[in-house]
Amino acid sequence: MLDFAIFAITFLLALVGAVLYLYPASRQASGIPGITPTEEKDGNLPDIVNSGSLHEFLVNLHERYGPVVSFWFGRRLVVSLGTVDVLKQHINPNKTLDPFETMLKSLLRYQSGGGSASENHMRKKLYENGVTNSLQSNFALLLKLSEELLDKWLSYPEHQHVPLSQHMLGFAMKSVTQMVMGSAFEDDQDVIRFQKNHGTVWSEIGKGYLDGSLDKSTTRKKQYEDALMQLESILKKIIKERKGRNFGQHIFIDSLVQGNLNDQQIVEDSMIFSLAGCIITAKLCTWAIYFLTTCEEVQKKLYEEINQVFGNGPITPEKVEKLRYCQHVLCETVRTAKLTPVSARLQDIEGKIDQFIIPRETLVLYALGVVLQDPNTWPSPYKFDPDRFDDELARKTFSSLGFLGTQECPELRFAYMVTTVLLSVLVKRLHLLSVEGQVIETKYELVTSSREEAWITVSKRD
Repeated sequence: MLDFAIFAITFLLALVGAVLYLYPASRQASGIPGITPTEEKDGNLPDIVNSGSLHEFLVNLHERYGPVVSFWFGRRLVVSLGTVDVLKQHINPNKTLDPFETMLKSLLRYQSGGGSASENHMRKKLYENGVTNSLQSNFALLLKLSEELLDKWLSYPEHQHVPLSQHMLGFAMKSVTQMVMGSAFEDDQDVIRFQKNHGTVWSEIGKGYLDGSLDKSTTRKKQYEDALMQLESILKKIIKERKGRNFGQHIFIDSLVQGNLNDQQIVEDSMIFSLAGCIITAKLCTWAIYFLTTCEEVQKKLYEEINQVFGNGPITPEKVEKLRYCQHVLCETVRTAKLTPVSARLQDIEGKIDQFIIPRETLVLYALGVVLQDPNTWPSPYKFDPDRFDDELARKTFSSLGFLGTQECPELRFAYMVTTVLLSVLVKRLHLLSVEGQVIETKYELVTSSREEAWITVSKRD
């Protein structure tokens, strides 16, 4: 289950505004604790901006008012849920639409969930199978890209600072483009062009919808639309090439082409996975490596597990599945970094959370970042401690939030596998070390990242 930030919610609300306009004209939140609008037109938008991010706003709001809180976007009521207990009352594991996918499609002006329930379920299964099949078919490629990065880092002089965020984005971009679109993206220049257009689209999805600034800037809007058009053009070309032909390399697009989807649906789903898969993978890799540089004991324990599982033999998919401690490291990375701090659903029918009635068509936020730092659920919540996932209850709780198991979103499942292979390759040969005096400030947007470049150093293991 994934997040979205204030920018996304603002635009999503604009898109569903015709529906949400039905509720309510009154500024009273039906008895749900929370705050009244700061401004008539913008509601609590100024409070969110002043807090620095939607996540930080929600942290303050839940601290003041409890697990179920309300606030306002313009004249629209929003309800936020901030503990595991209240989230479990609302989350429906049988929902066919992933909230992050729904949000991204809305921002890109794609049709989301326009079909029947059975059609949506079929499309979801094709999407999930596309992720599974591309990982299985391209494991050797993933290993090759990881080893290329290892060789690059091994070539550096000792103590040279490595720009971690930059390298992880490049690594994720190479992995995702080749797994989604095939060998057409073996050339670095193609990846760089894709990365540039990807960056333009992803950036504008965030910042461009806060105050309608994208629509106010003809230049920026044209750059955004051109970038999106170029990405779609690449996908359409590859879809055409893959139809009715057999290739040795099975890629994500193949699973969609082989399903009963039209070309526009294939473009949409490929675009969503390309956008989200790149960013989530890049940030998970970045945070995992960064946390390992700050926790020598965790890195040592991970190194010992990697040696025990692989020995002097090759890294294989079967052995990767045995890296239990590595899975705990990645779960704890997601939790500590609050990788995806907010998710959302539109309330289909009138519902009830605790004693509070949630009116139909209310936007309900899942304040995942708040939940992931709740001391009642996670003892010492600000400590990076993978051992906490030795506890079955912790794993079940994580799974119920959509970060593990059957409810895990496909992009995160993809990112887990990519990061596991990368760590297996790097940690076996390198000590990952922190840069003394570096302070990492967190930026909470669609996916949580560091505000500035995160630097590390590496040294060869004996």
